[in-house]
Amino acid sequence: MDRAHRDTILVEDAEILSHEPHAGEQYVMRVRAPGCARRARPGQFAHLTVDPQRPMRRPISIMRASAADGWVDFLYKAVGDGTRLLAARRRGEQISVLGPIGVAFEIRERRPLLIGGGVGMPPMIFIAESLRYSDSKPFVVLGSEVPFPFTARPSQFPLPGLPDGVIAAMPLLEDWKIPSRLASLQGYAGCHQGYVTDLARYWLDGLSDRERAEVGVYACGPHAMLGAVVNLAREYDLPVQVSLEEFMACAVGGCAGCVVEVSTPGGPAMKRVCVDGPVFDGYTVF
Repeated sequence: MDRAHRDTILVEDAEILSHEPHAGEQYVMRVRAPGCARRARPGQFAHLTVDPQRPMRRPISIMRASAADGWVDFLYKAVGDGTRLLAARRRGEQISVLGPIGVAFEIRERRPLLIGGGVGMPPMIFIAESLRYSDSKPFVVLGSEVPFPFTARPSQFPLPGLPDGVIAAMPLLEDWKIPSRLASLQGYAGCHQGYVTDLARYWLDGLSDRERAEVGVYACGPHAMLGAVVNLAREYDLPVQVSLEEFMACAVGGCAGCVVEVSTPGGPAMKRVCVDGPVFDGYTVF
């Protein structure tokens, strides 16, 4: 295990409290893991066992965590043998949770723009919940090319600059009084018919210069989407942090199987996504 994280990562036998299937082979799983729940921060992930007969764990982003009640939520998509084995696990069963792992997002601006694509949505939801009782004014943009793992509802928050008819929002965020909008190319009702970056641009253009100066961009999703988000941030001269998704073996810094090239003051360097990330300054990666 990476020395810097040796005293922060826990291993727990976690009970599955609920495991809900959604369209597009998506699942939301809640486990009782009080140690992970107590320490988890937005942008971190956990390494989960998927089946007693399959020793290789799978890294899954943390979507929510309750330190008071000791549970952690994960949203994931079954895309291979490992995650399909995980999808077969039932309420009351146990899995091993190794976490929380990695560098978290650092929210520094008053108006965070949170952009999540596909299974990159969970860290944005976690950030939003962490800001629920703050004086921040976040805006959340979520994109998916499969049905969203929730039933969208019309937003109660009108936002200047957004196209007419773009009203679909995530109910949980609405309940938290945090404005959100959804984007997809699949023609879902109320969603922006385009990319998350298009929708983010509409929102940015609807702000005053003073308001735009308070924006910071935070994103997680497919690599191509993150590159487009960084280009958008560069265009508006905004700070940007991204959470990278990479295949991992150990997930604790030992195997160096998840390295990416990152720009540093001393030149290009190879960094491990698991413990040097997964959150990086977007400009150093793209």
